[in-house]
Order: sequence, then structure tokens, then C-alpha cells
Amino acid sequence: MPDNYFVRYLPLLIHFLLAAALAGAVVTLSWVIGYRRPTRAKVSPYECGITPVGDARGRFSVKFYLVAMLFILFDVEAVFLYPWAVILRQLKMYGFWEMLVYIGIVLVGFFYIWKEGVLDWGQPSARRGEV
Repeated sequence: MPDNYFVRYLPLLIHFLLAAALAGAVVTLSWVIGYRRPTRAKVSPYECGITPVGDARGRFSVKFYLVAMLFILFDVEAVFLYPWAVILRQLKMYGFWEMLVYIGIVLVGFFYIWKEGVLDWGQPSARRGEV
């Protein structure tokens, strides 16, 4: 066994260097021998076959981001149901009641965002402080 501690990591270092060299070689070869003939259609931005309108840096409604974040939040919360269902028999009634409390808290949050109108994509309604 070598006395130097870092000699043990030499195969890992060689692996990383070979992976980086291979990736660099593939990108370089693609750039060098690649077939390029840009046309107006190839360089135009693709928007589902529709001619682009406006600036690419246009603003999105905040509701879009809110719905996206809420989807991720409730999706992650739903992921907790699977492991619970797998070990439900081991947890007996205690696990059942604990999951009811958990689902109750999730539903309270869901009804709150529903009441606030976050999920309503219709016409904006007047809220507190707005005329």
C-alpha cells in the first residue's frame, strides 16, 4: 500500500481527465467537420411553427410563476403518500391518523390559495386596497 494518501484517488482523477478529454474531442470534432449552411428558416427562433411576434424577453404574468410553484409544491407533497401507503400496515391506525392530519394541512393550504384566487385565470377581480 502506498504511503501517499492521494495516490488512492489517482484512478478517479484519470477517469475524470479521460471523460473531459473525450467530451472536448467530440465537441471540437463536431465544430471542425460539422456541416453548416445557415438559412433564414434555420436561424429564426422556433415558436411552434408560428411567426415570432414581439420581443423574446417579454414578461410573463406572475400567475404563471405562482401556478408553476404551487404545482411543484403540491406534487412534492403527493410524493409523500407513496411511502406511507407502502408501510401503512406496519403503522396501523397511528399512521392512518397522522396521514389524515397531513392531508388536512395540505387541503387547508389548497383551499387558501383557491380562496385567494391564485388558481383563477379569468378576469382579475377587485381585491382589498384596489379600486
